[in-house]
Amino acid sequence: MHVSAIIAAGGRGARFGRDRAKQFLRLGGRPILQRAVDAFVLSDRITDVVVALPSDLLGSAPDYLRGRSKPIAIVEGGARRQDSVANAFALVSGRADVVVIHDAARPLVSADLIRRTVAAAVECGAAIAALPVTDTVKRGDADRIIVDTLPRGEIFLAQTPQAFRVGVLRDALARAAGFADATDEAALAERAGHRVRLVEGDPRNIKITTPDDLATAERLVGPPARSRVEGTTLRIGNGYDLHRLAAGRRLILGGVVIPFEKGLEGHSDADAVCHAVTDAILGGAGAGDIGRHFPDTDAAWKDADSLALLTRGAQIIGAAGFSVVNVDVVVVAQRPRLVPYIDAMRANLARAMGVATDRVSVKGKTNEGVGAIGAGESIAVHAVALIARSI
Repeated sequence: MHVSAIIAAGGRGARFGRDRAKQFLRLGGRPILQRAVDAFVLSDRITDVVVALPSDLLGSAPDYLRGRSKPIAIVEGGARRQDSVANAFALVSGRADVVVIHDAARPLVSADLIRRTVAAAVECGAAIAALPVTDTVKRGDADRIIVDTLPRGEIFLAQTPQAFRVGVLRDALARAAGFADATDEAALAERAGHRVRLVEGDPRNIKITTPDDLATAERLVGPPARSRVEGTTLRIGNGYDLHRLAAGRRLILGGVVIPFEKGLEGHSDADAVCHAVTDAILGGAGAGDIGRHFPDTDAAWKDADSLALLTRGAQIIGAAGFSVVNVDVVVVAQRPRLVPYIDAMRANLARAMGVATDRVSVKGKTNEGVGAIGAGESIAVHAVALIARSI
């Protein structure tokens, strides 16, 4: 199933009270918009992403919107939210079955909430994340006199993501001209006569509208470097791979084809760097190893592109609620000299995992002439990954 995500980030955030749009402020060391985009790039339910930005930023979009593991299109936002969504919808792939819409100002959306909202839209046609109210709800008049007490069992606080089968959203947007007061796409779908299912939301999925909201989100994220125990935010994984060098094979490391008289033997393209990193991120999430997911006994993985396997590994841990924080790689090879290719490896690995290049380190070491590696018969790779549970 093809599921496209629209991230509405075209607003100016006037209520926030700062010169800079709130979606570009930092939360836990990362821009708010980046956190929102990362959640969808790493979701195993999302195929591609469209981001609506303020018009003056179209020519200088942030680096984290480029070179990701999934296609990201950028479009100009409109004067109203529904205008931004309509502009983005025009760029959605014709192959899309479902479109998910999310506010950039909700950077703490979880992989599970995305998954459940999409599933409900597939079943019902339209669905939104929402929280039931816990307080008694009063309706007042212009003088703040109570005129009614509403049954709280029927009241829900809408969140995003909101997901729609393509035909439902197309119909809702086509009728939007007559609904200038609609605050979300669910309202447009309702008024167009479509059923919209409520999906249990997440109290942590707050919308950052004021500085107090940002402070609350900072407390939820916690210090970037703070680790916790099992069931907590940070996990570490180790990866290791070793392949013999053989004549007649291409030498591929970190997705880079390196000119050399020998290449690594293996069932896939034998990219030991990608294999070690894949094992590291899978291990951190407790999700097995590369052999379990891509066994060398399966002809489907014969000569497979290991960068694609790494991308799939990132999607697997994303489905479990994790994202990559950083990766450190050591390539142990007597020859060839790897320094000219390090930056390209880092960029390839970063794109495959959906992270910024500065989160990936690759270092080349020799084995000082010791053993099979030192004799130029093999190459080994060690990798360490820090991953965080998505929040």
